Amino acid sequence: MKKSLIIAALALALAACLSEDGPVLPKAHADNAPVAAIQRGLPDFADLVEKVAPAVVNISVEQAVQARDNDDNPFEGDPFFDFLRRFGVPGPGFPPNHPNVPRTRQGIGSGFIVSSDGYVLTNAHVVGNSKADVTVRLSDKREFKAKIIGIDRRTDVSVIKIDAKNLPVVTIGNPDNARVGEWVAAIGSPFGFEHSVTAGIISAKARRLPDESYVPFIQTDVAINPGNSGGPLFDLNGRVIGVNSQIYSRSGGFMGISFAIPIDVAMKVKDQLVQHGRVQRGRLGVYIQSMSPDLAPSFGLDAPRGALVAQVEPGSAAARAGLKPGDIVLKVDGKEVDENNELPRLIGDKRPGSKVKLAIWREGKSREITAVLDEQAQEETAKGPGGPDKDSRNRLGLDLRPLNAREAAHLGVTGGLVVEAASGQAARAGLRNGDVILSLNNQPITSPAQFQQLAERAGKRFALLIQRGNARLFVPFKLD
Repeated sequence: MKKSLIIAALALALAACLSEDGPVLPKAHADNAPVAAIQRGLPDFADLVEKVAPAVVNISVEQAVQARDNDDNPFEGDPFFDFLRRFGVPGPGFPPNHPNVPRTRQGIGSGFIVSSDGYVLTNAHVVGNSKADVTVRLSDKREFKAKIIGIDRRTDVSVIKIDAKNLPVVTIGNPDNARVGEWVAAIGSPFGFEHSVTAGIISAKARRLPDESYVPFIQTDVAINPGNSGGPLFDLNGRVIGVNSQIYSRSGGFMGISFAIPIDVAMKVKDQLVQHGRVQRGRLGVYIQSMSPDLAPSFGLDAPRGALVAQVEPGSAAARAGLKPGDIVLKVDGKEVDENNELPRLIGDKRPGSKVKLAIWREGKSREITAVLDEQAQEETAKGPGGPDKDSRNRLGLDLRPLNAREAAHLGVTGGLVVEAASGQAARAGLRNGDVILSLNNQPITSPAQFQQLAERAGKRFALLIQRGNARLFVPFKLD
């Protein structure tokens, strides 16, 4: 009798663990609840996309380019050009135009509507320059010619406007609340395929790129390809937290690392471009370097932090405030400067003429000084005089400004441009921050605009005469 009861009990227990779909697994332990939640499935982006997609636009750009003898096709190596050529579709520069006649350069990108009366946010490199012909295509297939409101190359943000009302708009989120590991989605036009959706996670935040000190990028593993530039990066609540801008790639296509401009940075730029047609940034006038673990003890710091001042420009805001080489800037208006590349962004966020309190470390002691900021050199804007088709920084890797009267008198010259930043091809040529460019192919340089014109005319090879310290030397420059 006892054996029969035991067998019956076992049979009931076994039946309770079975169902039509198989065995019923035991519930996860409380300690494993987060893991169990993750295992329930991946996020479904369908509702999010249905809600936000109407505010995402496709952007096509055309601009005239003057062809020259022996010019390579400017689209060679472009993934979209290769895609068209592979399938035999006529595209820009294919077949190539006759040399010495104008031809049209075409580009594609993405953007998103930030106001119902037609303001659209995108990348500066998508628009190109203020002379470009820009067309915006909405999700309902309507097309509009867009007016370029402003371009800010330092942050790679541009604002354009279409003549339309009651448009769908995105909801602006707060990138500070986004966490590494969270799911995000991008909508754009990779290779011209409009309203393509890709998804991934945030890989890192506040990522600093070698040639950029103004943008703390959001790094993701969302698939971004040519044509996605300027499109929005959404969180799971359908709020925009970034503007897709760059990828790291050795092939020209996506390799798992993408970078987005935080939306708060982009919106600050957008507000200034809409109100003033340009972005006004404060300027301190110092050359800085990082504080390494080896340098910190020499300056009496317990840890490497702050921005070490290597040089102070005569007559600059820093010089007027009494800043000296060897000072270490630790705070700007109470905000910590943990790394040296944070200082340009914190100063650049201030308006010219504003007062800033700098907490500095000097001779083993902390002290506070006040500086009244100058204004940085102006960017090209749609409301100002049109600049050349190619931006000198993008093409050559140079940020330049004219010598002031005091600097020119000190060097005994009447013109010249100070190299404020040298990256890419300029760095490979051997140019350094603080070099003074005196001539290009023996033609004296008097302004950044003249330098750009001479560089355009010179083609792919030219020689720069520079002054470095007390020495002058020629630097050969070869464009890739």
